[in-house]
Amino acid sequence: MLQQEIFRVDDPGWIRDLAHAHPWAALISNTEHGGLVVSHLPVLVERAAPDDPDGTLTLLGHLARTDALEHELGSHDVAVVLQGPHGYLSPVWYEETPHVPTWNFTVLHVHGRPEILAPDETYGVLSATVDHFEDRFPEPWRLARVEDYAHRIAPGVTGFRLPAARLTAKAKLSQDESEHVVRRLTTALESDQPYAHPQLARAMRDIRRKP
Repeated sequence: MLQQEIFRVDDPGWIRDLAHAHPWAALISNTEHGGLVVSHLPVLVERAAPDDPDGTLTLLGHLARTDALEHELGSHDVAVVLQGPHGYLSPVWYEETPHVPTWNFTVLHVHGRPEILAPDETYGVLSATVDHFEDRFPEPWRLARVEDYAHRIAPGVTGFRLPAARLTAKAKLSQDESEHVVRRLTTALESDQPYAHPQLARAMRDIRRKP
């Protein structure tokens, strides 16, 4: 991924927050026997140690056992791609020329070698994944409600742990534009126009507040 200094993000908190808030990921492997393999799956951010909140980002995930075999998971490095808020910006929103259409986005690439988890650890990842998404409900559903069934089908799943050996984070959020232009863009993104995206507008404001 092209990295320009103005859009580079190194803040561990920002990186961890993006991965936590946007868990739908693409897992990419360059396998020895099948070439490139790409799968899509939810991932979790492993809880950081209390004495090292900005330590190595580690992802936890799971995918079908046959999918894991296609990836030859655990035998080589992989890349996991997570996307935060992103969207189209129309030139008419700038109210000045010259401007052309562009796409603002936030993205994180996590590189490393996955560690295959034991069956009990894999079940823990499955349970934690359910909890992560269900916790928004007033009465969250838990995997324990179908425990016998869940234990019966869990062997068809491979869990993994991915400590980040390398991270690349980018936030292309109009940092190269003036304050008054960004105000116009965020106003448009929060309107009822096509391509409105209030979450992207918030991300654009937040990035400008960072030192």
